[in-house]
Amino acid sequence: MTQFARNARSATRALRDLFPETPLQRNDHLSARYQAEIWLKREDLTPVRSYKLRGAFTAMRKVRAARPEQRSFVCASAGNHAQGVAYACRHFGVRGTIFMPVTTPQQKIDKTRTFGGEAVEIVLTGDYFDQTLAAAQAWCAEQGAHFLAPFDDPDVIEGQASVGVELLEQLGRAPDLVVLPVGGGGLASGVTAFLRSEAPGTAFRFVEPEGGASLRAALVAGGPVALPRVNSFVDGAAVARLGDLPFSMLDWAQPGQVLLAPEDRICITMLEMLNVEGIVLEPAGALSVDVLPELAEEIRGRTVVCVTSGGNFDFERLPEVKERAQRYSGLKKYFILRMPQRPGALREFLMMLGPDDDISRFEYLKKSARNFGSVLIGIETKKAENFKRLVEVMEAAGLKHRDITGDEALAEFLI
Repeated sequence: MTQFARNARSATRALRDLFPETPLQRNDHLSARYQAEIWLKREDLTPVRSYKLRGAFTAMRKVRAARPEQRSFVCASAGNHAQGVAYACRHFGVRGTIFMPVTTPQQKIDKTRTFGGEAVEIVLTGDYFDQTLAAAQAWCAEQGAHFLAPFDDPDVIEGQASVGVELLEQLGRAPDLVVLPVGGGGLASGVTAFLRSEAPGTAFRFVEPEGGASLRAALVAGGPVALPRVNSFVDGAAVARLGDLPFSMLDWAQPGQVLLAPEDRICITMLEMLNVEGIVLEPAGALSVDVLPELAEEIRGRTVVCVTSGGNFDFERLPEVKERAQRYSGLKKYFILRMPQRPGALREFLMMLGPDDDISRFEYLKKSARNFGSVLIGIETKKAENFKRLVEVMEAAGLKHRDITGDEALAEFLI
């Protein structure tokens, strides 16, 4: 047993003062679909609905043991890490100052206040996380507080490794494959470091959002690099740069072991887990389940553990999730039509729609005395192939149209 594995087991035992182990559940629905033993490690069921509490608690516990006089802690986070730090601050009876971007959803701010109570102060500053982080670190240096990094910290990584300790004990044997989501790399580096020592036959796959593939970029470049652009939809894993320490613990991995999940496809997985299984997952929490179709041939007949890393989902985002899912699956499209400005033209178009087609958006973009006007129209249908028929009918009728569903610039502005 390596020293890291011993430390991870010790961290796991200490966590029992805070909360019981999260469930490892065999999922019958996914197991039947993929003809495999699919188990979910339910990190969405911790007291703060994410694994982040593990690392925050472990780091704070070790700092307090080494320096009992340290009673002030600082973090910068837009969500799960903030809630974990707040919960740990209240547990230890210390002060926490939590810096969050001004753009942080109110639900996450309120949850952080709930978990921390009077033990924490929330400071909203910066439009972007990098600005928030800089402000937190500057304040920390001035006040002599201890900065709790979300992933680039050995004690945090040790705490996250407790996920691996628990799943191995709960399963009672080494799984064939563990699928791990990756943001800054704290969870992935901790779990793999433990299991590579205690279950050397276990293989790994890592999952990143397509718009935030910092691990794959680091493996290709030979070290952490800053992504020029990050899609923030998967906010729990949309990290522009992998942590230095996590990379040093993951540099053995190959780029081919890192799978990328399109943001809109993740929405389909979230809705399926909600509607079929009654499991609420945030976008980052659905990553490990989302890539199972890509692994279908590889995992048949094998034992697979997917870590569902978080369930902090604001249901006000549900319409957006449904919208993204429908567009990705081809069940919803947006068109700009060049509609003749004459009586009966709209009725003629409506007659082109099939029995399963439904108009979800209709808006004149230009009203004038010209012979033609532009119309923005959104259409939902029950089968993706219905759009092929509709396009053929519109073209046969000479109705000029443009499909803007995949045009990011237009869709962002008009939809």
